[in-house]
Amino acid sequence: MDKQIGFVGCGKMGQAMVEGMITAGVVSADSIKVSTSSATTLLKVTEKLRVQGSLNNKDIARFADFLFLAVEPSNYEKVIDEIKNDVKEDVVIIMIAAGISIQTVTAAFGRTVKVVRTMPNTPSLVGEGMTAFAINELITEEDLANVEEILNAFGKTELLKEGLMDAVPAISGSSPAYVYMFIEALADGGVRDGIPRKQAYKMAAQAVLGAAKMVLETEEHPGSLKDNVCTPGGSTIRAVAALEESNFRASILNAMKACTRKSKGLEEV
Repeated sequence: MDKQIGFVGCGKMGQAMVEGMITAGVVSADSIKVSTSSATTLLKVTEKLRVQGSLNNKDIARFADFLFLAVEPSNYEKVIDEIKNDVKEDVVIIMIAAGISIQTVTAAFGRTVKVVRTMPNTPSLVGEGMTAFAINELITEEDLANVEEILNAFGKTELLKEGLMDAVPAISGSSPAYVYMFIEALADGGVRDGIPRKQAYKMAAQAVLGAAKMVLETEEHPGSLKDNVCTPGGSTIRAVAALEESNFRASILNAMKACTRKSKGLEEV
């Protein structure tokens, strides 16, 4: 891709994205420029990734064809106000922030601007992320192809209508936390039955990884894949029945509902 990519803010998620782009060959390191608020952090990032760096966000704005806003949601208004007069005319703004709409970002720029709203998740740090994204009407087919190429560098992507973005944290943004709890519980069960802790974590994590890969690669219904493991009268169907008695699926659905309500600002804590 013959484009320049900028990151205003470059924490762990930003670094994972940059590393994924370079490793996948989407762009070269010298086509990426990042800014951080700390000189120490900037030095670490630029030395690690061999990209260009600056402590001035305006430098990044002037440089980038695709500009990632990788700062905390509470800092969006301040950062946009700082850079809005320095971005390129045809820049694509890529948001990485929960709960901020495309309309809010456009209004902050005070003019029509190409905007992509994304919701990546933490497995992006190991190149297995799931990034849902939405676009505004100014994004061209070429822009879309470039955005997908960039985001696919650190995992998989799904293009959604923006109205669905508040539902994304529950299914892919926050859900790694539920999965880690499941892996921990599986390992605890293994330890209870005598398997050493380190081996139990490895076995549980690999089982979850393999099951997920089966869903993605076979494209079979998860229920069908579950049935294939459950022999009549066997131990697996006994375990499945016990999970159903404990409201396993209902508990997950309730957790997702709570997550979505919070994402939509319907609950205060």
